[in-house]
Amino acid sequence: MKTNSKGKSLEPGIHFELCWTVTNQKTVPSLFPESPEFQAMPKVFATGYLVGFIEWACILAVNPYIDWPSMQTVGTHINVSHSAATPPGIKVRAKVKLIKIEGRKLVFEVEVFDEMDLIAQGTHERFIVNAEKFKTKEAEKRLKM
Repeated sequence: MKTNSKGKSLEPGIHFELCWTVTNQKTVPSLFPESPEFQAMPKVFATGYLVGFIEWACILAVNPYIDWPSMQTVGTHINVSHSAATPPGIKVRAKVKLIKIEGRKLVFEVEVFDEMDLIAQGTHERFIVNAEKFKTKEAEKRLKM
């Protein structure tokens, strides 16, 4: 794989762990406050926020190996089970490992644990993009609205 300007090479096997404590703001009722159905749900770590936590860990895993911030990664696919509830105040830990590189596509194996259980596992795909080109395409799309 291509070496970045810092002399680091992005290759399979890179791994990273991220720890964070679940807050009230990252529970199911906070996901869509305008939804009465979500408001009736238990205050546990929302799957939507879990996905963001996994993305965060994968971003941090690869940033030292790409020319960040001019090059960035965007999430393109997630295949993760969320098998255990985590209430606020409990620490979670994401373990991510880059297992495959196909051109600009990166495939990660992911696991998330709370202080008691494996709460999620699966795969996540990200795509390396040029940040300026990506922002330009986003702006062009907005202009068509």
